[in-house]
Amino acid sequence: MGDDLVPMIWESLGDDRLTTREASERLDHLFNYRCPDDLAKTLTKLRSEGLVKGQISMDRGGWIWWVDDECRSKRGSGQ
Repeated sequence: MGDDLVPMIWESLGDDRLTTREASERLDHLFNYRCPDDLAKTLTKLRSEGLVKGQISMDRGGWIWWVDDECRSKRGSGQ
């Protein structure tokens, strides 16, 4: 995964909790970037590495994603 993708995802998520679709739309709007593979797969991989957080939201009908200080601190620890 490209080193520049994680900061782009973090910036697109900001302080919000977004669905996969909303995150994809923000990436496209802010950076004119569409994830070459399925964004859900990328976010799931980042979640397993602790670089984003995610959970199922019954209210929003799918996964929601966010980033917090704990996630951001992982990047500085050499991951």
